Amino acid sequence: MMHAQSVIHPNAKIGKNVRIDAFTTIAEDVVIGDDTWIGSNVTIMNGARIGKHCQIFHGAIIAAPPADLKFEGENTTAEIGDHTVIREFVSIHRGTHEKMKTTIGSHCLIMAYCHVAHDCVLEDHCIMSNSTQLAGHVTVGHHAIISGMCGVNQFVRIGDHAYIGGFTTVRKDVPPYVRAGNIPATFSGINSVGMRRRGFSSENINQILDVYRILYNSNLNVTQALQKIDEVIPDTALRNQIVSFIKESKRGIIRNASKTKSDEDTGE
Repeated sequence: MMHAQSVIHPNAKIGKNVRIDAFTTIAEDVVIGDDTWIGSNVTIMNGARIGKHCQIFHGAIIAAPPADLKFEGENTTAEIGDHTVIREFVSIHRGTHEKMKTTIGSHCLIMAYCHVAHDCVLEDHCIMSNSTQLAGHVTVGHHAIISGMCGVNQFVRIGDHAYIGGFTTVRKDVPPYVRAGNIPATFSGINSVGMRRRGFSSENINQILDVYRILYNSNLNVTQALQKIDEVIPDTALRNQIVSFIKESKRGIIRNASKTKSDEDTGE
């Protein structure tokens, strides 16, 4: 099932029932899992680790060296989980010495012309729509969706079940379960539609909504809002997940539209 006009290094580890179409190049230090399909004109470079039942469409480049001037040729990897789909002309760079790998989880969909830079981590069930670009060290949580033509700054974190609208620039962390949009990204509500589709109860959605009402609509700063959340919102795993994400943020979180102007003025 390997086309005669592809170039596959004899030391590459190719699983069972893998189909590789014409004019594809696969380097020596590559692992491809069972039942994966590799389309035509794909370039899979040293350090690629591709799971089972994946689909990689034509023109994609997997495990290219990172575009980082500090990179000195370390043996790093780009790892893709099972059942993930990589569409046309996607580029995925392998890691640097900082994390040693770029990771894309299972059941992800990376649409055409997207870029995933070095040391990024995408958890399971993520979707990146066409032409979205992730800079280095970005983390994207489970079931997060990033719409088309978005740009995400380096070291940004995007929380579980977050939804980012098209043409958004993301310069600060996006907490779990929220919707974001605008240039730069601002809070535009919670991702209630996505949560309902994934089986969240009305009780859980309402608790998440209560947390973000305090955070974004109470005229409190983040420290004050977190204190009030601790006082008035029941102690649950969902509440604690959101609070922990915000407390661990190094770049700061996105704010509502009324506070965006002050962020721009300070260059943050």
